[in-house]
Amino acid sequence: MTRVVLGSASTGRLGVLRQAGLDPLVVVSGVDEDAVMASLAGAPPEQMVSGLAAAKADEVFAHLPAAIAGDCVVIGCDSMLLLDGQLCGKPGDVGTARRQWQTMAGRTAHLYSGHAVLVVRDGSVVHRAADTGITAVRFGSPTDADLQAYLNSGEPLGVAGGFTLDGLGGWFIDSIDGDPSNVIGLSLPLLHRMLAAAGLSVAQLWKSSVDTA
Repeated sequence: MTRVVLGSASTGRLGVLRQAGLDPLVVVSGVDEDAVMASLAGAPPEQMVSGLAAAKADEVFAHLPAAIAGDCVVIGCDSMLLLDGQLCGKPGDVGTARRQWQTMAGRTAHLYSGHAVLVVRDGSVVHRAADTGITAVRFGSPTDADLQAYLNSGEPLGVAGGFTLDGLGGWFIDSIDGDPSNVIGLSLPLLHRMLAAAGLSVAQLWKSSVDTA
């Protein structure tokens, strides 16, 4: 019975998988993201986010209990927004989030979501892959009052690029070009292809989710 393990604290990613029929075990990675980014300094955006996703998946795998590591697939993810040639992660504070929104309002930027998949059998990784989904996001121009209210909500401080598509930030997204689930942080089409390449079917994972419920 193949158990799906999601190596992310993101409620958005968890929601994407649950709405798609999976009930993953959530194991949050404790990887040092700054150290990983430093080791990838100068790399293209897609390599940066896929490298972070792979590091998270590896760190989660290293701490899996034997009962889970007997038969599971570990999914690691990382998202960042590319704006003016710079990758933007989680703003972390109101001032940074405000400046970021003032820069991207009324413009188009690209959300990069790195995905890593590890297939684990009997405690060993038998397949690993990493890839990146890219979606263009066209931002609206919130009024000063709306932006302040959004910042006060706290939502943009802890999400990649300082916005969400599936939350309060969705009010200020004019359109996207590409996969919407990728903007939430986990691209179902990309993950589907990666799982298929590993010999795993969606139907098999649906059954495993039902069996472990």
